[in-house]
Amino acid sequence: MGWAFVKRRMRAELGADWQSRFGEFGKEPAAAASLGQVHRAVGRDGRDLACKLQYPDMASAVEADLQQLQMLFSLHRRMQPAIDTREIAKEISARVREELDYKREAANMAVYRNVLRDRDDIRVPDVVEELSTNRLLTMGWLQGEPLLSFKEHPLEERNRIAMTMFHAWWHPFSHFGLIHGDPHLGNYAVFSYEGAPAGVNLLDYGCIRIFPESFVGGVVDLYLGLLEGDDDRVVAAYERWGFQGLTKELIEILNIWARFIYGPLLTDRVRSIADGVSAAEYGRKEAFKVHKALKELGPVTVPREFVFMDRAAIGLGGVFLHLRAELNFFRLFNEQIDGFSSSAVAERQEKALRAAGVPVVTSAA
Repeated sequence: MGWAFVKRRMRAELGADWQSRFGEFGKEPAAAASLGQVHRAVGRDGRDLACKLQYPDMASAVEADLQQLQMLFSLHRRMQPAIDTREIAKEISARVREELDYKREAANMAVYRNVLRDRDDIRVPDVVEELSTNRLLTMGWLQGEPLLSFKEHPLEERNRIAMTMFHAWWHPFSHFGLIHGDPHLGNYAVFSYEGAPAGVNLLDYGCIRIFPESFVGGVVDLYLGLLEGDDDRVVAAYERWGFQGLTKELIEILNIWARFIYGPLLTDRVRSIADGVSAAEYGRKEAFKVHKALKELGPVTVPREFVFMDRAAIGLGGVFLHLRAELNFFRLFNEQIDGFSSSAVAERQEKALRAAGVPVVTSAA
């Protein structure tokens, strides 16, 4: 959006006197967002601000795109597919529609600020409510550098960033049933102290997936089943997630992907997230193998929660590959699930969501 258009959009959100509510407002966008663009501004109190302004008529554009997606999925189901896409379509539609609501995103930020409040190395923007609407989100500006600018830093610094990212992703999931579901590299920035990386800014909370505690429990059970060679626990985890018609062949295929995702967490040693694999190739071989096997077996309905769980897990793995981090992922993960309890996850989740005004999950929806 050009400056003339931005002025019209800001007037629609904050009224004719909108410019008087800022000390300064950048005419050129500082960054692009999924459904809008970000402008840098200064508040009347001198505070640096980031204003995310949604493009016009995005609700209509999103609905048109989702209709096209439904059509593509319908055609896909007629072509001897490996995966039945009905649940995937429902999940994508629900999450994308949520991204249109910046009030919800503001509430998501409040949840994450609370969940990560004890970590000085993870920063979540705070919201300026009086300058925010359903389609305008005004936040404090977090200064940081692109994550990829640290690719050539010493291993110790890269590992520190990776450990922070691991906690920022796995702690909310294992303790509250939440994930930051948009793993785009632009959604992370590294802030420094005295020339050394000190922590990570987590940006863009439009796509936050809230899971029922049963799904979180299944993630932990599958991990422990693979770790201990407990086939019954593995099967129980898949059943807990809602997989239907489990056969020995199907379980073996699902385990190909599970061992890929959990692989770095299963061995108590320092290692990269995927030895000898580039970020561009991460997961491709395993995905091809699973797809080929499922196509021979017949279409499988994958529970809808997997869409953004897998998306985020692959994205996080890509971050570790870009950083060439070498960590003991086994110990990092076991620290997160030590004393795990599904009921405790449900209790903490409900408390955190209610405090921020986010609807509490009562089902997979």
